Amino acid sequence: MEIVGHGFLARSLAPLAHAHPTTVVFAAGVSSAQSTCDAEFAREAGLLYRVLDRCGGEGRRLVYFSTCASGMYGTRDHRGREDGPVFPSSPYGRHKLAMEGVLKSSGADVLVLRLAHTVGREQRRHQLVPSLVAQIRSGTVRVHRGARRDLIHVLDVVTVIDALLAKGVSREVVNVASGFAVPIEKIIGHLERRLGTVAARQFVSAEDARPASNGKLLALLPDSARPAFGADYYRTVIDRYLDGPPAHSHGKA
Repeated sequence: MEIVGHGFLARSLAPLAHAHPTTVVFAAGVSSAQSTCDAEFAREAGLLYRVLDRCGGEGRRLVYFSTCASGMYGTRDHRGREDGPVFPSSPYGRHKLAMEGVLKSSGADVLVLRLAHTVGREQRRHQLVPSLVAQIRSGTVRVHRGARRDLIHVLDVVTVIDALLAKGVSREVVNVASGFAVPIEKIIGHLERRLGTVAARQFVSAEDARPASNGKLLALLPDSARPAFGADYYRTVIDRYLDGPPAHSHGKA
């Protein structure tokens, strides 16, 4: 496997570097779902075009990471399914949908994975769980009232990718998510219990995000590769984040 990129996801996928030799994984996208920077979007697009062109010429499969957060599906009533409508509500979501369109129209051998909020020890400080941990430790945490987040641990993402590629899944769009959109207050509460402190709340308004469906994902995965998703899965994600070693020290050599 060729891994394009050097960030959190790219490093986490390193244990698969010697597997799936005909696959290129594009892990060099914009890292923040809050980004509104046209220059960052343009950088990702330009690099993706070059990698896509090379994959087409070499007959290789390309894996692209999109998003299944509310920035993609929006906050309207929807099933959160890959074959249903999407209503991107953020510049990041609109950018990812545009990149998906480029990949689809290319006719190339492409697998698009729409990721939930991926959590792991080496992710950047601006991402959800590291940001919440830092805020709680500072004594004040910003709470987006009504917000929900689907958390998935990066090691489970790696297991899922390995299984999908081994099965030969391609020319598909797949949500990689737990299927449970957890109220942000519950996520903060579990973090506080684990950190042994309670932070003052600063409430801001937010629209409620609907959960993304993982039915397609579960149908594609063998039982041995299915993470233990459930209503309390987010707690194990947080516990593994706080207790576990760096992501790249796990998995296959």
